Amino acid sequence: MKIAIYPGSFDPVTTGHLNIIERAARIFDRLIVCVMVNAGKRQPMFSQEERVEFIRRVTAHLPNVEVDCSRELLADYARSKGDCVIVKGLRAGSDFENEFQMALINRKINPELDTMFLTSEHQFTYLSSSMVKELGSYAVDLSGFLPEAIIPDFRRRIEEIR
Repeated sequence: MKIAIYPGSFDPVTTGHLNIIERAARIFDRLIVCVMVNAGKRQPMFSQEERVEFIRRVTAHLPNVEVDCSRELLADYARSKGDCVIVKGLRAGSDFENEFQMALINRKINPELDTMFLTSEHQFTYLSSSMVKELGSYAVDLSGFLPEAIIPDFRRRIEEIR
């Protein structure tokens, strides 16, 4: 069985993330979408549990996708899942440099671990969770940026923050 892990902070999960999830789910027998803690990012908008629930909601149509969360190093998390591949989405060349470096570090920690890069489809190359949070504060129509199923939750959180 071919297993992959798609890690990220997913704060919140965007349509770009969902596109990578759907494409990776067609390639692998089992895809684990893992909500990770990113020490380099500020306080998340949503708790880890909320992010897991959002991803479960928007991937319910994908029977080979499971959603998990972890606070450990990705290389160690992957080791605990057995023989698997890391899937990373790339939007631009700047993403590649950072993700390539992380792939090398993960492989150094876990020599059995490979990383596969999926490039974003053109309509998602500009899309990031940070950009969506910025747009959300201006009450912009978020259709096309966020999966429809989580837009009400996102709007509620924006109102709570104000």
